[in-house]
Amino acid sequence: MFINCKGKLIDLTRPKVMGIINITPDSFYSDSRSTTKMEILAQAEKMLNEGATFLDLGAYSSRPGAYDITVEEELNRMIPAVELIQNEFPEALLSIDTFRADVAKQSIEAGAAIINDISAGKLDTRMLLIIAEFQVPYIMMHMKGTPQTMKDLNQYDDLTAEVLFYFSERIRTARDLGINDIIIDPGFGFAKNIDQNFELLSKLDLFKNLDLPILTGLSRKSMIWKKLEISAHEALNGTTALNTIALMKGANILRVHDVKEAMECIKLTTELTD
Repeated sequence: MFINCKGKLIDLTRPKVMGIINITPDSFYSDSRSTTKMEILAQAEKMLNEGATFLDLGAYSSRPGAYDITVEEELNRMIPAVELIQNEFPEALLSIDTFRADVAKQSIEAGAAIINDISAGKLDTRMLLIIAEFQVPYIMMHMKGTPQTMKDLNQYDDLTAEVLFYFSERIRTARDLGINDIIIDPGFGFAKNIDQNFELLSKLDLFKNLDLPILTGLSRKSMIWKKLEISAHEALNGTTALNTIALMKGANILRVHDVKEAMECIKLTTELTD
């Protein structure tokens, strides 16, 4: 199971780690926020040294109820960060967390390798056309509504079946446009309550039937800290527990705030499967 990142084949049969760098002032986990050049470079260097294969840059907070910002503001945050990391760490594979086609296009032109779209092309109809044009790997996530409305859109007759159907439709649309490298993300916390998140995790292995790499974003999310009655800052141990379950059920990429611990998790769990 390979994806092509800027001409480099990445083997996802052994799980990889994607480190989160939020170029935002309001992401839910404050320690992930990097807004100055020094902070961005320090975070990138730390994560690369700890073993991250990818760095995921986000300039638009998608936490529930987050403020909507303009495309111009997102670009003003994102593009200098992409150029900064590319200049300092030219071998870094940068993933761009955006649902906007213009941000995706300019980020790819600045050196980004992957687009990570929380809406799977539903919030900007031009997104899939940009992916098809540049042929970069595309992470499509399941959600309903927008970050501003999704909290109230968690009604499902059969959660897992509906998410699987959603992906089958989005994958078909992407394939019809000639998009080759697709990664799926079930979207933990996006239009799903705590119990629904755990239900989805328990059935994660069913998503292997789509025959595509699976990315999971569980790191320090409210399904952990609310269930344990702690804070996001105290949720590393819970994150590792759920990442272990995700790996055992077939996750290929762990998207995390804490790269070292995720790498250790992969090293130990793969001992059971190697």
